[in-house]
Amino acid sequence: MGVEKKPVNLWVKRILVTITVIALLGVGVIWYIFSEKFTDTVDVTADYTVNALDLIHEFEKDDAAANKKYAEKIVVVNGRVTEIEAADTTVNIKMTDTTSGSYVIFAFQQQHLAEAKSLQEGDSVGIKGSCSGGAYSKILETEFITFKRAALNK
Repeated sequence: MGVEKKPVNLWVKRILVTITVIALLGVGVIWYIFSEKFTDTVDVTADYTVNALDLIHEFEKDDAAANKKYAEKIVVVNGRVTEIEAADTTVNIKMTDTTSGSYVIFAFQQQHLAEAKSLQEGDSVGIKGSCSGGAYSKILETEFITFKRAALNK
């Protein structure tokens, strides 16, 4: 007597193949996102050029509309450096509205760290970066607007 093999259900095979294909696509998408390279911000044309205080006031007035307008756009912000924060691998530059405490903060690209470190509090500068958007902090009672991939505008 031989051992009889039970036929494998066709649906089980299809489900396993589908799961494998979806898993491979997911891995591909995750790899693409984590290895994505951005063009140097210096080489990208800005969508907007604004004064730091005007930008802060626009977000304070209606942050939903301002986020819709500026989020994920390249923006040149002109203003006075009020604070420099050294982080682990980057330098953050702040421009603050001293009357409300609201601020714009820029995280610099790795290749532009030396320029950012050369800035002093009180310097008037133009900084170009990708706006991540703004939000109101109920705890701090201030509006904050963040930028990534920043570089000095020349």
